[in-house]
Amino acid sequence: MPFFIVQHRHEANNCPARNPELGQILLKHLASAGDYKVEIKSEGVVDGSHRLFLFIESESRENVENFMKPFSQFGEVEILSASLCESVVQRGGC
Repeated sequence: MPFFIVQHRHEANNCPARNPELGQILLKHLASAGDYKVEIKSEGVVDGSHRLFLFIESESRENVENFMKPFSQFGEVEILSASLCESVVQRGGC
């Protein structure tokens, strides 16, 4: 299944986690990933940097784009096609 690394960045003054209600809405959205036909394999926020990284599997980039739309309200979203290390080694390079 296609694999994607997604980065969301926002400015400190536009951090949705500062608003408790908004933060809960975004957590619920992350939990609803299956509704968008995406599976979050891992996620994390770099401390103090206002950058969220998601490692996602999905049948299509379009599914990932639709899932990430709410994050676009707060800043940039970058979706990168990626491969697991095992796949890169099997095919003989990046």
